Amino acid sequence: MENIRGAALMTFSMLAFAVEDVLIKTLGARIPAGQIISIIGAGGALAFALWFITKGQSVFVAAHLNRRVWLRGLFEVVGTMLFITALMRLDITMLSAIIQATPLVVAMGGAVFLGQTVGWKRWSAILVGFVGVLIIIRPGLDGISVTTLIGVGGMLGLAGRDLATRAIKVPISGAHLSLHAFLLLIPAGLALCFLNGQPIVAMSMSDSAILVGCIAIALVAYLSIVAATRAGDAAFISMFRYTRMLFALVLGMVILHERPDAMTLIGVAIVITAGLFTFIREAHARRTSQALADQL
Repeated sequence: MENIRGAALMTFSMLAFAVEDVLIKTLGARIPAGQIISIIGAGGALAFALWFITKGQSVFVAAHLNRRVWLRGLFEVVGTMLFITALMRLDITMLSAIIQATPLVVAMGGAVFLGQTVGWKRWSAILVGFVGVLIIIRPGLDGISVTTLIGVGGMLGLAGRDLATRAIKVPISGAHLSLHAFLLLIPAGLALCFLNGQPIVAMSMSDSAILVGCIAIALVAYLSIVAATRAGDAAFISMFRYTRMLFALVLGMVILHERPDAMTLIGVAIVITAGLFTFIREAHARRTSQALADQL
């Protein structure tokens, strides 16, 4: 029952994130990407600060000064800036397909940088998954478009964030990590506006309402993920992260009138299959390791 509850919460959070992506993409036609990032950062930071105050907790903790926490925040900022920049230019289906490779990069990075054990089966799945990514982005004789590379950079940034999170050794809650990242997005978004030569624009009431909605959706999605990971088998529940691709596909076709071609869908299927296999193997490895530890 706990697994079903966790899977439902994870699926709901992925739907919320997909809806947020669509809203941000529609706003991008009128508002600079950097301005959107800064406002979301400010709104998210304010919401978490108020949350801590109402619960009688400190808004800032000593771990916020830890260099690994800052490294995580840097990856979060880079990943978010590149992701939203690409979102303004790429079909949401294409970008979501690229992002699906994040767990594969995290698995590979865990082996390379964190010394985690990855067997030949998982290495094979990672390589197959990257073949799926190549099918999606299809580098030809003319190379890969800059926008596609920005999307890939966003995926690598988000994977770096997840790896940096695993490397944090000091005690700090997920909410405090999120507050740190939201605060960093405020100056990062303003810097992006400057680099792109885009001035801050006055927003209409409707656009302001949509941005407030984006912040609310992001917070609800975040809380849903936290609740999901606390219920049942984490490996089983994490597999439902891939439902975001399904939601992005449907929303992109219905709302944005996107029409992904067969090669994109084949690439997505390969990446998701490889990712699911990786999740299953990681879960098996954890159970085996725990069983051996219990015998000692």
